[in-house]
Amino acid sequence: MKKHLLALAITTLAATAAVAQTGDTLAKIKSSGSATLGVRESSGLGYTLGNGKYVGFHTEMGERVLADIQKQLGLGKLELKYQPVTSQNRIPLITNGTVDLECGSTTNNAARQKDVAFAITTYVEEVRIAVKANSGIQAIKDLNGKNVAVTTGTTSVQHLRKHERAGGVDFKEVMGKDHADSFLLLETGRADAFVMDGSILAANISKAKNPADFKIVGEVISVEPIACMLRKDDLAFKKAVDDSIKRQIADGSLAKLYDKWFMQPVPPTNTKIGLPLSEATKAAWANPNDKPLEDYAKK
Repeated sequence: MKKHLLALAITTLAATAAVAQTGDTLAKIKSSGSATLGVRESSGLGYTLGNGKYVGFHTEMGERVLADIQKQLGLGKLELKYQPVTSQNRIPLITNGTVDLECGSTTNNAARQKDVAFAITTYVEEVRIAVKANSGIQAIKDLNGKNVAVTTGTTSVQHLRKHERAGGVDFKEVMGKDHADSFLLLETGRADAFVMDGSILAANISKAKNPADFKIVGEVISVEPIACMLRKDDLAFKKAVDDSIKRQIADGSLAKLYDKWFMQPVPPTNTKIGLPLSEATKAAWANPNDKPLEDYAKK
């Protein structure tokens, strides 16, 4: 009997290891009865209310994706785990199997596609500049000699450097460990501007003590496709994720979700972010695709 149990245990462990090695996320979810969603703590598309509660447009969309996958797998119950991620650790946590699906605010680009896969684009972001309303800063050229807050591990730094070289603008980068930290640098005067995705800037401004003290200014620095991230070469899981998102687009529920999180008062302060659905995001929904940033840059 003991030999039989030992053999069964070894077989089970081997099967689990095989699932992990092949990157079969659907099999992993089905066998464990759980799925781990990567979430952000202070992003425009997802954030925390504290006490393990994560909310936002991309967070709720990710929850709906995993609910659809639960139905697909015929699971009566699915334990949903939340794993907060940062700009620095989000890719390693996907590749090492800790996180199954990351729905934060990650730009789909060619460099990242070498390590991970992306679902279809669900938000097209415009990188902008946030400043104090009385700063006198109106454009990139006005950043000359200024301190500019950027979040470690984000793509905004690269775009800033291109403009720095092209326009002869010389500014000093001040690094924030996350988006909330970067906004705090602006709020406390340690930075003159915060360059980041428009949704993240708008969300942080809406949560500030005096939102009217800040504004988003200047030209669009770059346009970036934002998508949920998953393990590479797992075609069945990617199809399941993409199919759920396409369903949410087709039945109008994704548009309603966007309205809920960007055009209505949201917790914790019941402030309206007020960022209408952009034409670029509407176009991405009308023609679902997983094109990287570089394809957008060609336009």
